[in-house]
Amino acid sequence: MIGLFLGEKQLPLEILKSLKKKRINYFIIDLSKDNKFKKNKNSYFINIGKFGKILELIKLKKCKKVLFAGNIIKPKISKLKLDLKGIYYIPRIIKASKLGDAAILKELIKILSENKIKVIKLNTFNPELTLRKGCYTKLKPSKTDKFTIKKGIQFLNKTNSLNHVQALVINNQKIISIEKRKGTKDMLKSIRNNNLQNKLLLKIPKSKQDLRVDLPTIGLDTIKDCKKANIKGIVVKAGQNIFLDKRESLKFANKNNIFIVAQ
Repeated sequence: MIGLFLGEKQLPLEILKSLKKKRINYFIIDLSKDNKFKKNKNSYFINIGKFGKILELIKLKKCKKVLFAGNIIKPKISKLKLDLKGIYYIPRIIKASKLGDAAILKELIKILSENKIKVIKLNTFNPELTLRKGCYTKLKPSKTDKFTIKKGIQFLNKTNSLNHVQALVINNQKIISIEKRKGTKDMLKSIRNNNLQNKLLLKIPKSKQDLRVDLPTIGLDTIKDCKKANIKGIVVKAGQNIFLDKRESLKFANKNNIFIVAQ
């Protein structure tokens, strides 16, 4: 029995599809904004402040392993309805929230571990959603691009591992834009009017990022946003990025002369 803490976007749907195909028993703790999984009979819409209720449900299901997937929107602490366990744990969540979004997830993992519940990697049942090392498009990165990629990775690895930054745009070794809290889509939109010709999107985990719950994700929408922003190439991390809509994405990238590389 696997417990699924699920949020927004497409990835949770891919995981559910895989679990059903493999006939693996699961239940959902729905952390989406609008009860996205309400039609699923195995779903429970519980706010994150109800730690007692969540832990009781996991125990009732005789579950020892859980995974987190999808965009889990940072809760407004002041508006959370807390049970007794929530009151006990919430000071730790508040403290973690001051360090960054990833710190909240790390604290939740720690709390679950203290209750003898293991958090597994979110791509455990969907290894096909990651890429092996290599270039996946007809267009390949140039020597200059490779130097630029190296510079971008060095920059990302120096950033705070507990904050939301997982992506940047870099041109000829100069950082053009860094992902903010609104995400990659907003970052790419902000540089559409920039006429530089060698812009690359790097979207990779940082060196100390928790890979169980926070793998950077790209898909067809990302590639289309890159086209609009005149991005020449996209760089992800081999085995550590989620790549949705792979076939359609690569077809679109090839048609529009955008390279996609897994480092």
